[in-house]
Amino acid sequence: MAAYDDRDGFIWMDGKLVEWRSANVHILTHALHYASSVFEGERCYNGKIFKGHEHSLRLLESGRLLDMPIPYSADEIDAAKEEVLKANGLTDAYVRAVAFRGAGDEMGVASLGNPVRLAIACWSWGAYYGDAKMKGAKLDIAKWKRPSPETIPTAAKAAGLYMICTMSKHAAMAKGCSDALFYDFRGYVAEATGANIFFVKDGEVHTPNPDCILNGITRQTVIGMLKDMQIKVHERHILPEELATFEQCWLTGTAAEVTPVGQIGDHMFQVGDLTRRVATEYERLVRA
Repeated sequence: MAAYDDRDGFIWMDGKLVEWRSANVHILTHALHYASSVFEGERCYNGKIFKGHEHSLRLLESGRLLDMPIPYSADEIDAAKEEVLKANGLTDAYVRAVAFRGAGDEMGVASLGNPVRLAIACWSWGAYYGDAKMKGAKLDIAKWKRPSPETIPTAAKAAGLYMICTMSKHAAMAKGCSDALFYDFRGYVAEATGANIFFVKDGEVHTPNPDCILNGITRQTVIGMLKDMQIKVHERHILPEELATFEQCWLTGTAAEVTPVGQIGDHMFQVGDLTRRVATEYERLVRA
């Protein structure tokens, strides 16, 4: 597969389509130096972006939380996503919208004089965890912790929040794992590097309270599905020692969709009936 900067196609940038290889920014772009960037990952199924408007709204909220007002409405962002999908001839694709502080009059930490830019790309992207959808992903336990909301706006899907995700996933892959599980700053179970996490015990579902992690759109969708199935869901703080008591586990995220987990550290999980049912129902819902 070609590198992401060397492909045919088009990327939407600041209101117009640009040839893929020409979609560039200056080296003194503020976001490159100070992480003044927020983004969204979305999937398009059969020509329709799943929860696309909700993603556009969250992008705007992330920009607001970073004091970085994005100069487009949610409807305009929706239209731009449709435009870039059409230009690339894709009906099943991953869509990446990214808003960032560009190059401008300022190059210090403050950047109110620099423009906020928006770009949207799309490409074909298969299963995020490869064959883990069948046998279950294997997770390492990260040495880093998800930060307190008093230190950073954890409700934003901000690029800076993913630095420790990259480091933790690299460490996990070096151990033969698919991903890593974070604890939060208090020591509770939090999330994986790019996905929320769910556990099953005695027919009921437990998932971390999203008080310092992103309350994922896929997470919210799956909780709604479980409630429709009349399955009790507990959103709560989960202690690391509880991992040994759970029977099943899965991850949720736009890229991950619903991916079973077979192992976290020394703890083993079944790819059980409820996990498979949730994955199947989610697949049906996104393609409905």
